[in-house]
Amino acid sequence: MKTPDRATARLDWIRSTLGDGALTLAPASADASFRSYWRTRHAGQSWILMDSPPALEDPAPWLAIGSKLAAAGLHVPAVHAVDPERGFVLIEDLGSRLYLPALDDATVDALYGDALDALLRMQTAVDAGDLAPYDAAFLRRELELMPEWFLGRHLGCTLDDDDRAEIEAAFGLILASALEQPRCFVHRDFHSRNLLIVDAPGGGPAASGSPSTAVPMPRERGAARLANPGIIDFQGALRGPIAYDLASLLRDCYIVWPRERVEGWVEDYRRRLRSAGLLDAGVDRARFRRWFDLIGLQRHLKVLGIFCRLWYRDGKHGYLGDLPRVHAYVIDVARGYPELAALAALLERCVGGRDLARPVAA
Repeated sequence: MKTPDRATARLDWIRSTLGDGALTLAPASADASFRSYWRTRHAGQSWILMDSPPALEDPAPWLAIGSKLAAAGLHVPAVHAVDPERGFVLIEDLGSRLYLPALDDATVDALYGDALDALLRMQTAVDAGDLAPYDAAFLRRELELMPEWFLGRHLGCTLDDDDRAEIEAAFGLILASALEQPRCFVHRDFHSRNLLIVDAPGGGPAASGSPSTAVPMPRERGAARLANPGIIDFQGALRGPIAYDLASLLRDCYIVWPRERVEGWVEDYRRRLRSAGLLDAGVDRARFRRWFDLIGLQRHLKVLGIFCRLWYRDGKHGYLGDLPRVHAYVIDVARGYPELAALAALLERCVGGRDLARPVAA
């Protein structure tokens, strides 16, 4: 008997799960992985089918981490039905109002205020004890993506021994700073394309008469659900440096804010962490700012490599257009630390006058 293709299988599953043989599916969104999202309407309500092929993108981490976040009162998509063997998950539709297009000078303080409230909730109320560590080995593997995919594949820059020594010295400094920081839950992609403005609580009744498994969403006693932001793409969460998600949000790869404004948000959040007991009294403004800068630099160096790998290896077009912004972050931060001046100079030499958004031939 012929096995149905993926499109047929997911359509059959959603029709069976919701008991409506006339349902159709339309693309809702896709991400940088093999996971995809599909929208349908049933009984006057919008639903999302998450298609996460287990052999390529096991849905188990998404489900487990989503449960942790929901238990702490974060607004993640409620799960209504799961077929773990085929990788189909029926979830709440949080809508399509991403933070990114809504952010401007008039809205940013309110939207980031909600996001920072959610971040503090994640860092104080979500147990990260059983998550894999975002340790030196993991952070280094990410950093190595930059010389391989950005310098090598995208720019065609050949590194000599002195260049490699300069890169290694910079990586060592960044890793040492990361390992100084308190550890907590780290979303790892907490930014404007993974945060949504949710108009009203969504979700619907758990599907009945389905061969799938209904999944209750636990909630800590007294942890009222935060209405906004809706949070997605959390399946890669780890236990790691406390300033990582703050840097992801405030030095977003997709939007830039004035330095003074960012520094003000960082200092306000440092004080909130102190009040919450997550930072020692000895972590002053300068030390926390250094943590923020250098873990943000780790992220942006990694992203330079990831965006190039997504284009050249995975055929996911559209990411190179964001390289100039990310490269500018890297140069700006590296120039602010004398120990990283050699890294900034090396990157500027390799880039030269190149248009970073232009791909090179295979």
